[in-house]
Amino acid sequence: MSIPFASQHTPSFPALLNFLGVSVLVSTYQAGQLIILRTQDDVLNTHFCGLEKPMGMAAHREKLAVGTGYQLREYANLPAVAAKLTDPAPHDACYLPRTVHITGDIDIHELAYTEDGELWLVNTRMSCLCTLDPAYSVVPRWRPPFVSAYDLTDRCHLNGLAFKNGAPAFVTALGKTDTAAGWRANKASGGLLMDVSDGRIICTGLSMPHSPRWYQDKLWYLESGAGQLCTVNPRTGTRTVIAHVPGFTRGLDFVGRYAFIGLSQVRETAVFSGLPLTAQPGERHCGVWVVDIDNGQTVACVVFTGSVQEVFAVQVVPHRFPVLLDMDDPLLRNSYSLPDAALAEVAAPEPLAVAFEAATYKHRQGQWEAAVADYRALLQQAPDHLPARFHLGVALTDMERWQEAISELQALLARQPLHAEAHNSLGLCYAALAQWEQALDQFGLALAADQQYAVAQMNRAMILLKLGRFRDGWAAYEWRWQTPAFTPFACPQPRWQGEDIRTKTLLVHTEQGAGDALQFARFLSLAAQRCQKLILACPEALRPLLAHIPGVSEARLPGMVALDSFDILCPLLSLPHTLGLDEKNLAMNEPYLPIPEYITVVSLPPASALKVGVCWAGSPSHKNDRHRSCPLPHWLPLFTVPSVAFYSLQTPVTSTDAQLLADYAVSNLEAELTDYARTAALLAQLDLVISVDTSVAHLAGALGKPTWLLVDKQADWRWGIAGEESLWYPSMTLFRQTEADAWEELLARVKTNLLAKIA
Repeated sequence: MSIPFASQHTPSFPALLNFLGVSVLVSTYQAGQLIILRTQDDVLNTHFCGLEKPMGMAAHREKLAVGTGYQLREYANLPAVAAKLTDPAPHDACYLPRTVHITGDIDIHELAYTEDGELWLVNTRMSCLCTLDPAYSVVPRWRPPFVSAYDLTDRCHLNGLAFKNGAPAFVTALGKTDTAAGWRANKASGGLLMDVSDGRIICTGLSMPHSPRWYQDKLWYLESGAGQLCTVNPRTGTRTVIAHVPGFTRGLDFVGRYAFIGLSQVRETAVFSGLPLTAQPGERHCGVWVVDIDNGQTVACVVFTGSVQEVFAVQVVPHRFPVLLDMDDPLLRNSYSLPDAALAEVAAPEPLAVAFEAATYKHRQGQWEAAVADYRALLQQAPDHLPARFHLGVALTDMERWQEAISELQALLARQPLHAEAHNSLGLCYAALAQWEQALDQFGLALAADQQYAVAQMNRAMILLKLGRFRDGWAAYEWRWQTPAFTPFACPQPRWQGEDIRTKTLLVHTEQGAGDALQFARFLSLAAQRCQKLILACPEALRPLLAHIPGVSEARLPGMVALDSFDILCPLLSLPHTLGLDEKNLAMNEPYLPIPEYITVVSLPPASALKVGVCWAGSPSHKNDRHRSCPLPHWLPLFTVPSVAFYSLQTPVTSTDAQLLADYAVSNLEAELTDYARTAALLAQLDLVISVDTSVAHLAGALGKPTWLLVDKQADWRWGIAGEESLWYPSMTLFRQTEADAWEELLARVKTNLLAKIA
């Protein structure tokens, strides 16, 4: 028995979503789901909404439309409702169902909004474009000139719709036919692309085209039957293939220089037989591919396995963590939006309650200065308003104004000494000031007030691990599974607690970010000695590399692990606790990540110059990213060091940064960095890696590659509290900030050391 659905993705996919500040909606009528791809910290979060046969989607300002089996559903985003949703992470958009229009079974394909909010849809069964009217199922507005009449027989399989200048402009169809399902006779090469304004056929001979789009003054479409992203000159019909991808292409949206493309596996049925794609070698995938439209290179992807085999539409929305409410969601009962005129007559609630809610809303939105001002103003009116005092302390903590936060939290605790959350926040303040024992005392007081306070246990674990008190730290770290940010691996098998499992098969699964997996992979061989067989479940980006660690019998994708193939399981980051390890047996004695021999990457040119790889940023969603990532302009003086060939190991790379790299003759390896095995093969050719705290640094350290790690003032627990040496990686040298965010001074020291190394 296998898990019904799973997804694997390149590390660049969630990183790109974070960088762009977006999420992706994917409709799959085959599986009856609308899938939301969004990021939570550095991890891709996949959220499902069950709908009957969802197909076309369109977003316009705060509206979202979804075509289903026989309905057109419209949703409205209510930010005030989103602000109330924090599990598993704070939401920045919440789409509530507003209207359901019964269209009948017309096989709704693509949708698009005009600028004034009128919705157009492709009525595939009637071979026409339609709009909506409450009095009718649909209102036909246009059909191809070669279609002589309306009926429900799908004469040409009209499917795609592109707007230009706010009006319907281009459509795709699978055949120039006027008989019932006539397009099926020549589906492999009978497709066409048309101009709506004059009915002119722009080009023919296409293999099942879909998803026309007008973007950056170009006409784009998907040649689905060939697995291609293409452009076409609308005047001449000249086609240009921009990219080939491994699947039936359907569903297309753009952000910046990136195209998000839906892929389907293609069923072995008469509808899809005989296509150019099916004759091509190689595996076909279902998922979402991201292509750089400037060079046609794939920069990221997510692959669906299990129950999802076909994708219809892909819609990018400008929210990092949105949600779509079901029709029976309890929130619909008490969520309201009213016109401004009506709101003016709504009875005013208690003023302090209004002021407190307004302040907390600003706080949740990250408007910290405004929130602090509101909390202080409220406390001027009501000094005994203890919730405002606590939230003021938390806001000041978020702003890293540690002493002010300590003052407010201590004032609260003088009145409420058993306020567990206040003790926890006070502990964070002391930890930020490197007052470690005071921090541990406060976390202890938080736990004395609430023994099940998992977040305080986690914060305590971070300090213990940072101080090198590993046995106690690992035990406290097990509380992570009780916090909202962590979801345990769902299966009936028990967790390994350290007992004898010599006759059992152990499943170890990765968790959190790729850097954590690379760091803790050192324990897999030791765990394998305790069991009969060890199976590793990990993302595809890590699998080719981690599969070759001695002792790992099999490395599988999470969705491909049969429930009857293992007896017991253990999360990867729980291995040190389960194995009873401390600082004496954490360090690596030799590189533990063998690079697979079959991996081939570009060969870096041999040169007398020192070959140095650089990586300047981690995931933007990381809670400490504003401190741990160093903007590329700070690195530019380093690139002037003579006799050094610099290589960028960063992904993704913005167009601005790409230009800076080119200006300073830094080779950009972004296109090569598709998984960690390939990245490892590139690192093996370098003489030195200089990086901030990212997975690239862990990979370099695990390979035994000389690595200079740039450590920010609020460094992660694994880098300890002082010194240049790393307990975890003997080939690594730590360069620590002397002051928070003092990157110029730190990189000046790095430059001095690099000049000395050259000399």
